[in-house]
This record gives sequence, C-alpha cells and structure tokens, in this order.
Amino acid sequence: MASLEQRTAAAPKADERVKQVSVLTHMMRRPELGAVAGLVLVLVFFFLTADRTMFSLSGLMTIMAPASQLGILAIAAELLMIGGEFDLSIGSMVAFAGLIFGVILTNFGQPLSVAIVMTMLFAAFMGAINGQIVIHTRLPSFIVTLAFLFILRGLTLVGLKWATGGSTQLRGIGDRVKDSPLLGLFSGDALKSVFLWLADHDLIDKFPNGMPKVTGIPVSVLWFVALALAATWVLLRTRMGNWIFAAGGDPNAARNSGVPVHRVKTGLFALTACAAALVAIITVLDAGSTDARRGFQKEFEAIIAAVIGGCLLTGGYGSAIGAFFGAIIFGSVSIGLTYTKFDSDWFQVFLGSMLLLAVLFNNFIRRKVTGER
Repeated sequence: MASLEQRTAAAPKADERVKQVSVLTHMMRRPELGAVAGLVLVLVFFFLTADRTMFSLSGLMTIMAPASQLGILAIAAELLMIGGEFDLSIGSMVAFAGLIFGVILTNFGQPLSVAIVMTMLFAAFMGAINGQIVIHTRLPSFIVTLAFLFILRGLTLVGLKWATGGSTQLRGIGDRVKDSPLLGLFSGDALKSVFLWLADHDLIDKFPNGMPKVTGIPVSVLWFVALALAATWVLLRTRMGNWIFAAGGDPNAARNSGVPVHRVKTGLFALTACAAALVAIITVLDAGSTDARRGFQKEFEAIIAAVIGGCLLTGGYGSAIGAFFGAIIFGSVSIGLTYTKFDSDWFQVFLGSMLLLAVLFNNFIRRKVTGER
C-alpha cells in the first residue's frame, strides 16, 4: 500500500488557469474599480455640499460636455498607454488639427466633408510619424512626443498668423459650414425631437413657453460613449485587443509570439492623433472659430483621466471603461465646484490628489490580487 507521502505526490496539481475565484477577487482585478469608487465618492461629496441643480438634467449635460471632450482623448491615451507608450502631443495636436481643419474650410474653400477627411488623414499621418520615430530611434515616447508638443504648438501659431494675416484666431468657420448636412454629426445637440416630446409630456423641466430647458444631448457625448464601447469591445473581444495588451506588457515576448508590435504601436499613435483631431473638429464647429490655445494642457488631463481610470504607467494593464469614468470624474469636479461655496481653484489641488491616490490604490489592489511584493 502506498504511503501517504506517495499518494500526495501522485495527486495532480490544480491548474491555476481554471482556478475558481470569488466575485470580490474578480472585481478587484478590474482596472476600473478605482475609478468607479472614486466617482461614487465624488458624487457623494457633491450631494452633501453642492446646489441641487447640479443633479438636474441641465446640470448633468453641463458636466458631460467637457467630460466627453476630455474622455475622447483619455480613451485613446489609455489604449496607447496599455500598449506601453505615451503621447504628450495630443493637446497641441488638437490646436494644430483645428488649424488644418479651419484653413481647409476658409482659405481653400472646401466643403465640410473634405475638411473632415483631410484633417483626419493628416492627424493619422502625424501620429504615425511619432510612432515611427519612437520605434526606430528607441527613444522614450515621453521625449519624442514632448518635442512634438512644442513643435505642433509653434506650427499652430505660425500657421494661424499666415492664414489670418497676423491674428492667432481664425474666424468665419461657422458661416462656411452652416448649410452642411454633416454639421449635426459633429456639432450642437442630438435627439432634439426626443427632448421636445419629453417636455410636451412634462417628463423634463421646461420654460413657460413649453420649450425644454435641455434641448438635447451634446454630440460630443454620443461620440464619447460610442468610442468607449468600441474600445472596450476591441480590448476584450478581438485579437487586436490581445495584441495591445501583449505589446505593452512584454514587447519582446509578444514579438516572439508573432505579434506585430511595431504596427500595433504605430496604429495606436495614429489613433491618438485622430482622437485629438475629432475633438478639434467638434470644438471648432461648436465655437465657429479656432485659436492657438485650443487643447492647452489637454495632454496632461487625458493622461490623468487614464491613470485615474486604472491604467498603469508601465503598460499592459487598463480599460477603456476606466478612462470613461476617469473623464467623468474630471468633468464632475471641474464643473461641480461651481455649484458649491468652495473656491474653484481647489480643482487643481483635487486633481493632483486624485492622481496620487489613483496610482497608490491601483498598485495596492494589484499587489493584493497578484501576490506581488
């Protein structure tokens, strides 16, 4: 008869890949856990301190408009950071893409459809250049894109002065596109008829003349939600999503496994630049003009929203939904403070604190779940 030691040694070891984990452990492994918890705390704070109009439909739309524009950038930045790279030039790309877009419309007299396509193609080309420089020189993407931050901002100033004869603001864009059938896809509010119906049935607040106080959902919010859903699907359900995680986690191992790491990273740089171009198109059409300060410091805000959303600075970990909630936190605080008696300058203090706490929280959770030291 075999001894107890022999029977124990002969017993098959459990496969860790099929190991059952608790719901709590599964939730703790999700990158967006910190962002969801942070959003709950932010909402509780404003529920206790802010005017109740902040939680009305109009207050919600006021918060979501800036949050959605930042969120478009943050989701693209998150994908790039999961892939192991940074892009500090996206804020300047917003300004430069706005210049390209405005010049094509006004100086060259092209229709809105042509201006949108050309702006997107140019942004993708510039993003691909960023990626190729990082790949072939092996310089940190932080350094390469920091250089492009200044290059693109300077080119925007020079280009605006050339296009306007000396001004740093290009006007007249609204008049050029007011009759375009594509305008509603990139500017203004959507679902206006739905909100009119809701007001007619007294389901939302309205003015004495019967018009709703909120006429629709800002188009940027719809782009924001659509991009978050698409990015989440790509990360969780496609081969490209696996490639992105692999390229950011261990590029050498990924390359040895057949992952086209260089193409993946170049594509992510191009995608980030296109996201900046989309924000430029939306904001330029809403304002009817573009200027040299458009997108100022958005690169840092986007990265902060991505980190708050659970993305690791080392790459290979994160989620688009995390960036989604991170951007909403950013918008809630930046706008929410105006509904309180607090000085709005506290926003900068809060933002830095949220960034630090998010990094500490994400590291703590990862170590607890994975057993790292």
